[in-house]
Amino acid sequence: MMRRMTKGEVPPLFSLLGADLVPLVQSYRNWLRHEKHVAARTLIAYESDLAAFFAFLAGHLGEPPGLARLRDLRVADFRAWLAERHRRGLARSSTARALAAVRGFFRHIDRRHGLHNPALSALRMPPPRRPLPRPLEPEQAIALTEAVRGEDGPGWVLLRDYAVLMLLYGCGLRIGEALALDRGAVGTDPAALRSLRVRGKGDRQREVPVLPVVAEALAAYVAACPHLLPADGPLFRGVRGGRLDASLLRRRLRSLRAALGLPESATPHALRHSFATHLLAAGADLRVIQELLGHASLSTTQGYTAVDGSRLRALYERAHPRAR
Repeated sequence: MMRRMTKGEVPPLFSLLGADLVPLVQSYRNWLRHEKHVAARTLIAYESDLAAFFAFLAGHLGEPPGLARLRDLRVADFRAWLAERHRRGLARSSTARALAAVRGFFRHIDRRHGLHNPALSALRMPPPRRPLPRPLEPEQAIALTEAVRGEDGPGWVLLRDYAVLMLLYGCGLRIGEALALDRGAVGTDPAALRSLRVRGKGDRQREVPVLPVVAEALAAYVAACPHLLPADGPLFRGVRGGRLDASLLRRRLRSLRAALGLPESATPHALRHSFATHLLAAGADLRVIQELLGHASLSTTQGYTAVDGSRLRALYERAHPRAR
C-alpha cells in the first residue's frame, strides 16, 4: 500500500501509473496544451489534480492503476476519492476543479482511445460557491491609479506603472494580459489608439475600446521609456530591459494601498473587478461587459450582478430614513 499524501503534497504524475496508462495521460496533457490551449497555470493545476487522483487510486486499489482498473472503477470508488479529499479538509472549489480535471481525462480517453467508464457521469457534486469579486469604490480606484505618479523612482518607471494600472481599470485587462502586450499592439501613435486587441485565457482574442486618458498614459510611457521598443518586443519593460514582471506591480500596489489606507483586497485584479462593477452600476449591458472582460461564459460575468446588488442594498440601508 502507498503512504497517504499529506495535505498540499503533489506526487510525480507518471510514477503513479501503470505502464499502459502513461501514453494516455501524455495524450491528455498534449491535448490540453496544444488543442485546448489552456493557460500554463491551469495545465499545472490539472496535472497536480490528476497526480493526486492517481495517488489515491494507487492506495485505494493497492497498486498503480492501469487501463483495466480505470475501466472497472465504480461510483463508490469515485465517492471514496471525494470523501478522502473532504477528510483532508480541501476546499470545495479545489475539489470541483479536481473533478473537472478527472472528468476531462476520462472524456478524452473515451473519445480518443475508446476506454469508457459510465460511473463518473453518474457522480454528482454541488457546484462550488464562486467568491464574489471585491471591487473598489470609484474614488478609491481613481486614487490608486493616480497615486502611482507621485511615488519615488525614475520618471519613466512611474509613467510605465501608471499606464499598466490604467489598462487594468480603464480597459478591464488582467495584469497578465497587459504585461503580455507587445509594442506593436498600441500602434505607431499610442495617443491616437482607440481600440486594443488582447489575447486572453484559452488563447481567445478580443477587441477592447481604449479611453483617451488610457491612450495618453500609454503614449507618455512610450515616449519616456529609455529602452528600444521594437514592434515585436515587449511593450512594458523592466529597468534592465526585459519584459516587466507582475510581481513588481503587485509590490507597488501593496505600498500604495498602505499609504492610502485601502484594504488588502486592493490588488491589480481588483482594478479589473472595479472596471466591470462600475460599468454595470452605470447601466452597461451584461453581455457587453462579458465581451470586454473576455469571459467564455456569461455565468462568470453574472457574479458582478451580485456585487452590484449587495452595494445597492448597503446604500439603501444607509440612506433610507426608516433604516436609521
